[in-house]
Amino acid sequence: MKILLLEDDYNYNESIKEYLEDSGFIVDSFYDGQSALEAIVDNKYYLAILDIKVPKLNGHEVIKYLKDINNNTPIIITTSLVDIDNITIGYQLGCKDYLKKPFELKELELRINTILQTVYNINMEKINQLENGYSFDISAGILKKDNKQIDLSIKEKELVEFLISNPNIFCDIENIRENVWEGKEINNADIRMYIRKIRLKTHKDFIISHRGLGYKIVISN
Repeated sequence: MKILLLEDDYNYNESIKEYLEDSGFIVDSFYDGQSALEAIVDNKYYLAILDIKVPKLNGHEVIKYLKDINNNTPIIITTSLVDIDNITIGYQLGCKDYLKKPFELKELELRINTILQTVYNINMEKINQLENGYSFDISAGILKKDNKQIDLSIKEKELVEFLISNPNIFCDIENIRENVWEGKEINNADIRMYIRKIRLKTHKDFIISHRGLGYKIVISN
C-alpha cells in the first residue's frame, strides 16, 4: 500500500519512511513541495503525509492545488506550527488529520490506520480470511494457504491487495489499471496475464471473473 511523505528534515524523513516501511507500507518520500505535488498528480497513493514548512511549495499550497484538480488523496498534516490559523487552513482545505511535531511514530501509524479504515474500509492490522483456506495479511503483504506462504511478485502482491481492499466487489480492467499500474500504459492482455499467474500460484477461483464486470476476491470475514 503506497503512501507519499513530504518532509524536508532529513532525519525526520528517514525515520518516518523506515518505520512505515517496516510496518508494511510502500513509501515515496520527498523533501520539497513541488516534487511531492508532481508525484501525487502522476501516481496513485492511498494517503499523503505533508509537512507544511517545506521548500518550493508549502504543504498548504500542495493541498490547495490537489483540491483544485479534484484529487481526493487523504492527507495528514505534520507541522511544528501550532497557531490555530494554520491548523484551520489545513482542515478547510480538506486534510483528514493533523499531527504536531514532535510526535511518536506509533501515533502516526495509528492515525494512518484510522484513515485507511474510514476511507477505504481497510484494516492494516487485520488478516483477511479468504475462501479455500487462503489468508492475506495486508500489513505485511503476505498471502498464505493453510499457513504456508505463497511467493508473489511485487505487482502480483499489489493486485491482490487492491482487490482485497475492494472486498467482494467486481473491479473492471480500467479500475485495476488506474490503481495498480497508476494509469500507466499496459494492455488488457498483460493485466490478464498477471491474474492468470496469481491463479496458477493459488486456485483457479482465487480471483473470480465475470464478463463485463471484472475481477474480485471473496473475503469471508
